Amino acid sequence: MTIAKDSRSVVDFQAVWSEMDLPQHVTEVLSAAPLVQIPETRLQLLDWSLGRPTGTTDWTLGNRDDHGVYEAIFYVPGRPNGQGRVVEAVVTKARNGLAINFPDPAMRRRDPDAMVIGDALPTDKPTYEERFGETFAKTRQQTLDWLKTQELVVVPFYAGTDVLGYGSLLIVPRQAAFFAAALADLQGMIPRSQVPGDFKISGGVLFVAPPFRHTHFGGRQVVVHDRTVSHQEVFAYNLYPGPSAKKGVYSMLLDIGEREGWTTNHCAAVAVVTPYENQLILMHEGASGGGKSEMTEHIHRMEDGRLLLGRNVVTGEERTLNLPEACHLRPIADDMACAHPTYQRPHGRLTIADAEDAWFVRVDHIHSYGTAPNLERLCIDPPEPLIFLNHYIVPGGTCLTWEHVEDAPGKLCPNPRVILPRRMLEDIAAGPKAVDVRSFGVRCPATHKESQLYGILAMIHVLSPALAWLWRLVAPRGHANPSIQAQKTKEMQSEGVGSYWAFATGRRVDQANLLLRQIVETPETRYVLIPNQHIGAWKVGFMAEWIAREYLARRGSAKFGREQVSEAGCPLLGYIPNQLRVEGSMIPRVFLRVEEQIQGGPEVYEEGARQWREFFARELKQFQVPELDALGQRIIEACLDGAHQEDYRKLIPHPMFRDDM
Repeated sequence: MTIAKDSRSVVDFQAVWSEMDLPQHVTEVLSAAPLVQIPETRLQLLDWSLGRPTGTTDWTLGNRDDHGVYEAIFYVPGRPNGQGRVVEAVVTKARNGLAINFPDPAMRRRDPDAMVIGDALPTDKPTYEERFGETFAKTRQQTLDWLKTQELVVVPFYAGTDVLGYGSLLIVPRQAAFFAAALADLQGMIPRSQVPGDFKISGGVLFVAPPFRHTHFGGRQVVVHDRTVSHQEVFAYNLYPGPSAKKGVYSMLLDIGEREGWTTNHCAAVAVVTPYENQLILMHEGASGGGKSEMTEHIHRMEDGRLLLGRNVVTGEERTLNLPEACHLRPIADDMACAHPTYQRPHGRLTIADAEDAWFVRVDHIHSYGTAPNLERLCIDPPEPLIFLNHYIVPGGTCLTWEHVEDAPGKLCPNPRVILPRRMLEDIAAGPKAVDVRSFGVRCPATHKESQLYGILAMIHVLSPALAWLWRLVAPRGHANPSIQAQKTKEMQSEGVGSYWAFATGRRVDQANLLLRQIVETPETRYVLIPNQHIGAWKVGFMAEWIAREYLARRGSAKFGREQVSEAGCPLLGYIPNQLRVEGSMIPRVFLRVEEQIQGGPEVYEEGARQWREFFARELKQFQVPELDALGQRIIEACLDGAHQEDYRKLIPHPMFRDDM
């Protein structure tokens, strides 16, 4: 059969993959495998996830009789006494979808050290040879040889938005078909009969081989990134989709952008529509756990409708707010947004589009019914079966967002997730959107006289563009991050450039330059800094960002006057509004002037400021290399020399205040 090369034609990939323009080793793996299955529909993948033939599962919500449980079993050679049989995951059919659970608690969230680089291209990341004492070539070939012996599921998809056309491929053992279902939800899949005739690999290939984590890597999560001049290949040796199906594809996009001169921002974005029908596009960035998903979430209320602004961890005092009508939310992106050059326009604002087809929503904050009614309603009664991870489930029962598995008796897993396809979400704002405000989220610990830490951020800070760039370079991971495995040190950690450094494979300086260029070229986008979890001695959860969202939307395009803000005591924190008024209600001053809190005071504030200064100094020094843009060099030097707000404003003189010329 001759395959048409016209991009408007489509082919049945199952029938003609051997004639497609695929890398030779990919073709060799698929040719040798005893079975290759390529899905036409999502429900096929859900059936296969339970080890069933296509069309044999009744997915109607009312089906109480199907108690299906399937174990993703792999055999590890060389283990004595029958220990070679390993259950990597348990797939349970629920009334509302599939519940995926991992017997090994270490596989339930991303290991921050999972990434290693298998190639010889420029990188600042640990290489395979540095970590394991040999090149990746041998293990790579062993992986390909093992896959040749397996029944396989293959999923064609596009990395990033479909219109960009970065063709990619997943190759996974059939007994781990749930992984293919998760990726097909997260990234979207191309049905086998609808693959373009000119499809080629320009994004990447993702290979999955779970037994190798036991035979080669001591049971650890390891994901090897093997770059070529045309695409990236990701070799995933575990089945938790976070570091591979999600962040591995993110890595592909970052590599593409590095080659082409753009980046994919680590952010959530939302169109916030006020009760008066004004709209603000807000893009919230930050490290994992920094509040990205929460920025698109409806504000949480107490039983009587009030908002709990915070609870003092020392005195137990509570502060509340009455907000009769919150803004309407039109979600744009949840975690990754392509800022592709073709999206940019001359209006001076950064323009982005969602890089994903579904959202990997963490629900660790939901511990009881009614915490997040809209999300709970969607998950309990979805229009299509959903995929849940790290949730307790009785076979045949309903998977509930507030019932999480335990890592140990009495210790809940901090990373329960649900994958929500965009098409199931209400009032999505689709297509490229121009950003009015870029916020940056920081997880902050309780900070007071008995716990003198770095939680000195006010409810909202206004940043100059130069200072906003520095925050993206250091990207603090912050307090009690639930998304990754626990760190051995209590010292503040960094997720680096743009908060996506954990997923990038190249050099820090290249990403730093891309982010700086992005900020310089978008003078009409403004910048704020927002804490979550704590403001000084007050436990606030994500209420600070929800209040900031309401406040900023009501301000709309209006810039602050200079008289409306004051410089923060710590210069790294920019400016603080003198007051916040939302629908006639004033936000208490304790949430704006942390140094005035009775439980802390100026000495505690200064200790927190010292910790921030040392953190910035430590993290920024690694960017002082000759390849850094000259403007970036000046900004970092100014910071290390103790710059103040006017110093930062002069370095990137974008209009910040309404009286700026």
